[in-house]
Amino acid sequence: MTMVRQLSNEDLAQLLDKDIFHVVSQTADELNMECYVVGGYVRDLFLDRPSDDVDIVVVGSGIQIAHEIHKKLKGSHLAVFRNYGTAQVKYKHLELEFVGARRESYRHDSRNPIVEDGTLEDDQNRRDFTINAMAICLNSARFGELVDPFNGIADLEDRIIATPLDPDITFSDDPLRMMRCIRFATQLNFRIEDLTFDAICKQCDRIEIISAERIIVELNKIMMSPVPSLGFVDLERSGLLEYILPELSALLGVEVQDGRGHKDNFFHTLQVLDNVAKEGAPLNLRWAALLHDIGKAKTKRYDTLLGWTFHNHNFIGAKMVHNIFRRLKMPLDQSNLGYVQKLVDLHMRPIIIADSNVTDSAVRRLINDAGDDIDDLMMLCEADLTTKNSFKKKMFLENFRIVREKLADLKAKDYKRLLQPCVDGNEIMQMFDLKPGRDVGILKKILKDAILDGKVQNERDQLVSLLLQSAEQMGLKKRQ
Repeated sequence: MTMVRQLSNEDLAQLLDKDIFHVVSQTADELNMECYVVGGYVRDLFLDRPSDDVDIVVVGSGIQIAHEIHKKLKGSHLAVFRNYGTAQVKYKHLELEFVGARRESYRHDSRNPIVEDGTLEDDQNRRDFTINAMAICLNSARFGELVDPFNGIADLEDRIIATPLDPDITFSDDPLRMMRCIRFATQLNFRIEDLTFDAICKQCDRIEIISAERIIVELNKIMMSPVPSLGFVDLERSGLLEYILPELSALLGVEVQDGRGHKDNFFHTLQVLDNVAKEGAPLNLRWAALLHDIGKAKTKRYDTLLGWTFHNHNFIGAKMVHNIFRRLKMPLDQSNLGYVQKLVDLHMRPIIIADSNVTDSAVRRLINDAGDDIDDLMMLCEADLTTKNSFKKKMFLENFRIVREKLADLKAKDYKRLLQPCVDGNEIMQMFDLKPGRDVGILKKILKDAILDGKVQNERDQLVSLLLQSAEQMGLKKRQ
């Protein structure tokens, strides 16, 4: 659990006793501007979390002070965003974002505010949460002085996420803050204050005015949290999930028929997601874990003999992944969409193999289909083992160990060379005077299957012999 440090103004001044902050302080004094470090950097000082992103508010022009600081810092880089009234100075490992203090007002149908110049109080009033509304003065006369009008320190100590002002107004003004609220609670393992959470529940439909590009940023941060299930439970409880990922909401609940029920696939999915997160899985593998059973709601059937079935849920789920990625404006390339689709489609294969005698043929076919993603697939499948039956779990883990041993052996022998037939389609076409088409595909599959099943070695003489025999059965003659 993250502990909150007790820091006096003198302690804060010492923590900010760095050349970069003294340059900012001197420049602000020269320009006769009030200047404050605000937001996440201040919060993280109290949480003792490292941060390289520094937000600085000045009562005046943020662009003007950034220009002056850039002149003084050799080796710094300046970027100006005039449309937003902000400027960024990159210096060594730090990124300093400068903005003038402002007050904001909103229209009901847009999260884009009407912005006016304001005071520090105005700027703190517009902040999303009390723990992000604290400011530390950088002017030399008050260097290190904490300005905390909403008692953000107390909320940090109580591990609470709350809004500075009326949460109904805060979330109505900018509905993205509902996502940010849940994201911060997930990242920090904090509790969302009751009135704040109630406001999210009341206004969850307002998320529809937020662009998918902004939503996915927050969703990915929830995904990369230590225990991402915390965020998805809050998304579901608040009603937001139904608007963002209705396919995941559809997995919630247990249906009972003839006294027979199935497991709650929503909470099972979250357990699998947490399992891969514990292993430090990268983002795309976490997405594969989140979506691995996404097809179960569409494929759920009740059979009087078998009970509840989800036939082909992996295949249906893999097809659903494309629509989800497209709707959320996620990358549609092979290394993102293609990767997640592959793992969703294949996630049952290692389990099926491990449920019986682990044959060399089955493992060869698995590694052929999974390719370089085989280790990630195995991690997903082991995370998918959430049964409370200790005997069944022990059996599967032992069989997974055998699968991994066989995979390691194949890798050591260069599985790509072993499994990719050394006689290719071009040679088949030349050998039988064929054009690209069905017959070539059939012959290639015969060779591939024979190698995967261990009927022949991946050696030219054996493959040519099998090829001639198979072609003759198909009525094809070798070119003279």
